[in-house]
Amino acid sequence: MRFYQQTHSFYCGVDLHARTMHVCVVDSEGRTQEHVNLPCDPGRFLKLVEPYRERLVVSCECLFAWYWLADLCREQGITFVLGHALYMRAIHGGKAKNDKIDSEKIARLLRGGMLPQAYV
Repeated sequence: MRFYQQTHSFYCGVDLHARTMHVCVVDSEGRTQEHVNLPCDPGRFLKLVEPYRERLVVSCECLFAWYWLADLCREQGITFVLGHALYMRAIHGGKAKNDKIDSEKIARLLRGGMLPQAYV
């Protein structure tokens, strides 16, 4: 299992669905900068991450809807990491689970160097 261990100033965890996404941006000190629910719209996502995008890394689980986000990040020059859904479930599995919690856990796993990578 490979883990993403590069350091950045901001870490963005996205819990992505077909029509909505919950986005959490955490800084290198662990403080939450953004935590919002958005429709799956590239323009809205880019507007949200605009203040952080020079030093940002974005991650989501490798479920059915991740392709457009990976393509958008590549086009915009934003680092993108695809998290391995099965291994992530083993690491951050817990009693409470919802989109808000999942997006924050993805961002914190990324920040801590514990995000298991899948291939884009």
